Amino acid sequence: MFDWIHYFADWLIYGVFQLSEESKLGTSLNFFVYDTLKILILLFVIVFIMGIVNAYFPVERLRDYLQRKKLYGLEYFFASLFGSITPFCSCSSVPLFIGFVQGGIPLGVTLSFLITSPLVNQIAIAMFLGIFGLKATLIYATSGILLGTFGGWFLGKLKLEHLLTDWVKEIIANKTNAASFEEEKRTLVERLPEITREAWGIVRGVLLYVIIGIGIGAAMYGYVPEDFFEQHLSKDKWWSVPLAVVLAVPMYANVAAIVPVIQVFVAKGIPLGTAIAFMMATVGLSIPEGTLLKKVMTFKLLMIFFVTITVFIIISGYLFNLIL
Repeated sequence: MFDWIHYFADWLIYGVFQLSEESKLGTSLNFFVYDTLKILILLFVIVFIMGIVNAYFPVERLRDYLQRKKLYGLEYFFASLFGSITPFCSCSSVPLFIGFVQGGIPLGVTLSFLITSPLVNQIAIAMFLGIFGLKATLIYATSGILLGTFGGWFLGKLKLEHLLTDWVKEIIANKTNAASFEEEKRTLVERLPEITREAWGIVRGVLLYVIIGIGIGAAMYGYVPEDFFEQHLSKDKWWSVPLAVVLAVPMYANVAAIVPVIQVFVAKGIPLGTAIAFMMATVGLSIPEGTLLKKVMTFKLLMIFFVTITVFIIISGYLFNLIL
C-alpha cells in the first residue's frame, strides 16, 4: 500500500540529492522521508475515523452511561476502551480524571480510563499500524486495553478512595448531579467539516513531535551500530524488560515522538515486547503526570498507582516477547 512512498523516498534521496544508498546520511534521510509521509497519512485517516466515533460517543455520554447502568464489572473494560479511542496524553487525561470522580464514577473505573488513555490512542495506533503492521498493532492495542481493565479492577478492589486528596473529597461531597448528555441532532454529513478540522488540529498538534521522533529515529537507524542495543536489552536477558521500564520513567515523551524511536530499537535487535514496555513506561509513567496527579492523589495512592502500572507493563513486555 505504501510502495509509492518508498519509491518517492528512493527517487528523492538517491536520485535528486544523489546520495549513496550505502551512506549513513542517505540511509537516514531515506528513512526520515518514508516514515514521515507514511505516518502522517495514516495518522490523519485514523484520527478522522476516530473523530467520527468520538462525535457520537463523547466523554459526557460515557460518564452518564456509567452512572446509570450496573455493568457487573464490564465498566472497567468500557472505561479502558474509551480511554483507547481518546486523543489525550497522560497530562491532558488528568482533568478528565477529576471530571469522572466529580461525576460519581468509582475510582477503579476512573483509573482504568486514566491508565489506558495515554498508552493507547489513535495516534499510537496509526503509527504502529504503519510501522509494525496489523498483527503487532492489534496485540499492542489489546494489551493496553486489558492493562487498563485489570489495573483499574485491581486498584478498585483495594478501596483506595480514602487516599484521594482532601481537595477531591471536598469536590465529591459538594458535587451536583451532572446533566444527562443530550445528543446534538446533526447528520454525519453535517458533522464532517467539524470532524475534519478537529482531525487536522490533532495532527497539526503532534506534527512537531512526529518529525522530531522520526528525526531521532532516522539518525539512530543510520548511525547506531546494529548490535548496540541488542547487547544490553536482548531477549535472552531476563532483566531487559524491567530495565527498559526503569530507564523510560524519567524520559517523558509524547507518544508521537517515541513510536519512531521504538521502530529503530526493534530494527537494531531489541525484542518488540521490550521496546513496547519502554514506550508504555515513557508515556504512561511520566514525572509530569505524577506531578499533576499529586493534586488529586496522596503520595501513598500515587505510589500504589505507579507501582501497579509498572508491574503490569513489565508483565505485558514479557508476554509480548513470548507471543511475537
